[in-house]
Amino acid sequence: MRTVLKRLGPLVVPVLLATDLVAQQTEGTGPERRAVAAAIGELAPPLLDGVLDDDAWLSAAIIDGFVQREPVEGRPVSERTEVRILYDDEALYVGAWNFLSDPSTIVFGETRRDASVDNTDAFLLILDTYLDRQNGFVFGTTPAGIEYDGQVTNEGQGAGGGAQRQQRGSGGGFNLNWDGSWEVATSIDDDGWYAEIRIPFSTLRYPSGGPQRWGVNFARNIRDRNEQSVWTPIPRQFNLYRVSLAGELTGFEAPSKRVFTITPYVLGDVSREYSIPGSSTEWDGAIGGDVKIGLNQSLTLDLTVNTDFAQVEVDDVQVNLTRFPLFFPEKRPFFLENAGTFAVGSPQAAELFFSRRIGLSEGAEVPILGGARLTGKVGGMQVGFLNVQTRDLSLFDEELGEDAEVEPNTNFGVVRLFQEFDNRTRVGGLFVSRINTDNSDDYNLTYGVDGRLGIGEALTLDAWVAGTQTPDVGGDEYGLNFGSRYETRDWRITAGYREISDEFNPEVGFLPRSEYRHANARVLRAIRFPEVSWFRELRPHVSWSQFWDFTGFSESYIFHMDSHFEFESGQFFQFPGLNFTGEGLQEPFEIREGIIIPAGSYNNIDWEFRSRTNLAAPLSLRLNIDAGGFYNGTRFGTNSTLAYRFEDKFVTSLRLSWFDVNLEQGDFVTSVLALKGSYSFTPRIFLQGTLQYNNETENFGSNVRFGWLDTAGTGLYVVFNDLEHFGSLDRTGIERGPQRRQLIIKYTKQFNIGG
Repeated sequence: MRTVLKRLGPLVVPVLLATDLVAQQTEGTGPERRAVAAAIGELAPPLLDGVLDDDAWLSAAIIDGFVQREPVEGRPVSERTEVRILYDDEALYVGAWNFLSDPSTIVFGETRRDASVDNTDAFLLILDTYLDRQNGFVFGTTPAGIEYDGQVTNEGQGAGGGAQRQQRGSGGGFNLNWDGSWEVATSIDDDGWYAEIRIPFSTLRYPSGGPQRWGVNFARNIRDRNEQSVWTPIPRQFNLYRVSLAGELTGFEAPSKRVFTITPYVLGDVSREYSIPGSSTEWDGAIGGDVKIGLNQSLTLDLTVNTDFAQVEVDDVQVNLTRFPLFFPEKRPFFLENAGTFAVGSPQAAELFFSRRIGLSEGAEVPILGGARLTGKVGGMQVGFLNVQTRDLSLFDEELGEDAEVEPNTNFGVVRLFQEFDNRTRVGGLFVSRINTDNSDDYNLTYGVDGRLGIGEALTLDAWVAGTQTPDVGGDEYGLNFGSRYETRDWRITAGYREISDEFNPEVGFLPRSEYRHANARVLRAIRFPEVSWFRELRPHVSWSQFWDFTGFSESYIFHMDSHFEFESGQFFQFPGLNFTGEGLQEPFEIREGIIIPAGSYNNIDWEFRSRTNLAAPLSLRLNIDAGGFYNGTRFGTNSTLAYRFEDKFVTSLRLSWFDVNLEQGDFVTSVLALKGSYSFTPRIFLQGTLQYNNETENFGSNVRFGWLDTAGTGLYVVFNDLEHFGSLDRTGIERGPQRRQLIIKYTKQFNIGG
């Protein structure tokens, strides 16, 4: 750590716009809003049918006074929204009256659990059950009655300060893939649409039983007008996840019952590996499951045995034109629940813990024998412990003509502690281990500390410092990062510095490149034109990012400048963005087989064009085009998606990633074509398919999933996977035809033993 401390001296965090900062400290601080939950008492609990005519609702106080967040912050809403809250010994009930003068304008969106609500009519709420002003549970629905839920950590900002969805990495601040056990029903009439929500207390975590004070806020989307309203005012540069601006929910009590659920599964699997000579159809089966134990109201132990993820959606195939590995997000439920607790590092750039390193190797699943996770709060401190044991994995080696071990029996451990303070401030530490349980000399350790400092509403400073320990490594094993983020209604300014030593090696993390220094900065101005009804915002901006090695050699840089134009309907386009780019190669780089770019420095100019139509419309298009210099040649291509939605039942999209690269050493075309579709019979019964073709591998992959869901994402899954090869033996070395086929039937059931 001495080397790390020496590096801290020359690093200075800039002071940003002092006068604006003082003004921003008071922004959004009006009279604090309070909501009161009414006891159901002797009355019957509401019948969950979406029709809010039960006697119990009449006993609850009306929560109203919503104001716009978009399009005009603080302006009265165009349509009235009323909310009432009830409770009994088992659950919290939320009723929402979403009045609408013309219900025919309702945009339903997709009828599937956790489908995006950004471009639909929707009602959402956030519950800050610890009143820590940083974390919360989000619940939402649409007029179609879907279940939309997730966990917010760090007010929706990632470990490095950027707001991200959890699917993008363990550093994200919103975990959409958390699935709680709750119920919702909706209805529509001539006056609008209505939502009736029941959230069992056993689904939530809170300090202790008895009288409660929670943070709460509500949001409503009216997509036909691209309007979002909120109960507690939120500046437009933030969103519902800004928990520090939420109101308070009081007047109710929660039980002291402890959670105890068992979720077993049974699975049948029939498959054949056609790529292995002499293979035949194999029949297999498995049983396993998870157990959730509430040690108290705020501390939960999760256990998993013979863990299986057969129901998880396949990864999107990506085009890679860089020298570095691509990032693929975590999608497995066991690792996604409370994942924000373990998030330390720079998302997708230097994550100290990345759960995809557990149970996956070379694209194959490594058997997980079992694991345990303990998360929650102890004395106000957030704690997280994770331990997983995997079994060895052997794969067929074509050169040897037999199976060869690629992964040994391995134990993975993570310890995470952090303390949160007022105004987004926190400090914590992380320890990660990978140990070969067959050979104690084969291990890797990662340890780090991180912190965040909030200054007023506008400025947030982030930092982390970490080291690793690997046998037979004698050099420096450290990494560090400092970042700042300044956000007001009109300005968004970020700056950061990261340094990764040559021997820094977080094996259970994600580190696509090593031995570098990196600096970045971005300045964006948001300009509104209130007098222009059809135009929402102009966003001119510039950004710079550069990597150097430790000798000062520039490995890559990009200076970007353009302007975004966003219209009232949600349509968007940019003037062609101008990029000044550079790539420095210390040694030759084989970008494709037989095409080797010589060592040297390559400076270029390229253009990018981004646009999208109204994503709430039945037919929509996201269009991205890139063209310009690339190493010692040129590149032209697109990464675009055409989507179609039929009512609230059927959604499909066609994505094309296609690039034509011309270099002095040779030319090549790389492309991925992906077709996705989903048909929802009900909010809990769906058929979903993904078809993907990669022209370089000449592989065509299919993933078809049927789901009949019960609570918390459990239920019946039928999954079919197929991989076909369309290439020639001369070019790919693989015979044309099927490579792998698999049919899986899996059933999971959650049993609530206590709570």
